[in-house]
Amino acid sequence: MCRIVEDKGWVLQRVQGSHHIYSKPGERKIIAIPVHGNRDLKTGLANRIARDAGVGPLD
Repeated sequence: MCRIVEDKGWVLQRVQGSHHIYSKPGERKIIAIPVHGNRDLKTGLANRIARDAGVGPLD
C-alpha cells in the first residue's frame, strides 16, 4: 500500500510507531498506513486508504 500511495505523489512525512504518515503537496489531509511486518491490510481499510489517496478501489 505504501508503494501505491507513493506512486500517486504522496510523500512519507514521518513514522509514528507502526504507522507511516503521508501527506501530499496541495492536499490538506494526511494518510496513516499501519505497517505491521508482513501482514496484509484488511479489505475495508485498504479500500478506505486507497479512496482517500485518490487511487480508486482495490480488488
